[in-house]
Amino acid sequence: MNLKKSLVAMVGVLAVGASVAFAQSPSFFRIGTGGTAGTYYPIGGLIANAISGADGQGVEGLVATAVSSNGSVANINAIQGGSMESGFSQSDVAYWAHTGTGLYEGKDKVEDLRLIATLYPETIHVVARKDAGINSIADLKGKRVSIDEPGSGTIVDARIVLGAYGLTEDDIEAEHLKPGPAGDLLRDGGLDAYFFVGGYPTGAVSELATSAGITLVPISGPEVDKLLSEYNFFSKDTVPADTYQGVGETPTISVAAQWVTSAKQPEDLVYNITKVMWNDATRQALDTGHAKGKMITLQNATTSLGIPLHPGAERFYKEAGVLK
Repeated sequence: MNLKKSLVAMVGVLAVGASVAFAQSPSFFRIGTGGTAGTYYPIGGLIANAISGADGQGVEGLVATAVSSNGSVANINAIQGGSMESGFSQSDVAYWAHTGTGLYEGKDKVEDLRLIATLYPETIHVVARKDAGINSIADLKGKRVSIDEPGSGTIVDARIVLGAYGLTEDDIEAEHLKPGPAGDLLRDGGLDAYFFVGGYPTGAVSELATSAGITLVPISGPEVDKLLSEYNFFSKDTVPADTYQGVGETPTISVAAQWVTSAKQPEDLVYNITKVMWNDATRQALDTGHAKGKMITLQNATTSLGIPLHPGAERFYKEAGVLK
């Protein structure tokens, strides 16, 4: 009997211990980012550390992690499939997913996709050989131009930009190369220009400017004003002089790197995450942790709104006075 009582007591203790452990189990919030060599991954790590509830900081009971991925489309697919709670995406890709257009033409709309915050600009570069005689987008007509691979966000952006100036893919000698091979071909004289979307300065363009000499083709004028009125995920941007060796200040446009999630995520959770995202401790971590961190500001958090804000994020931004 004593042995039986002891076993019952042990089972009771284990059961209580298990229930306590369950009650104290953390909530996990994954952030899909990009490749480890890119910008999304380190920025994701900074944000994940900031919002995690360790040591009394961040959101109580939350364990956030930055997860390496293949980028925007992969992150949106993971959010839609439930294998990721959130992720980073270009604003154009998020818009296409939500509306079933662009890259998502013919696919189901990701209607539950919601925005937590716009982070920083990703600039559209039109990189041209210095001796190619290309001074405007209109000058690309008849030239050998890489617009990236089918299925990429860049190719859709390139077609929109060309279209704004009355050009189509048929008006250029189109190549479909990623930026690395495109830069190599341009250096060797086999290409006149290529489209690239990314934050400046980017290493590959910097190296090309130094070794071969380049120009950046401006994206400006009334054509751009019309384009911006049609596509609200684009914004005006400027590449400052000497960002790339020998290249003057160049007007262009950009899409935004955005932090997105699902409408299925609880409102209070996303509200608390957004609130911590913009506190003083996170501000310091962003400012000191990465070159792009200083560009991530509360004032820009609700710009480039191609998709709806998550209700929890929207509530915070209204309280903070950045939304009416």
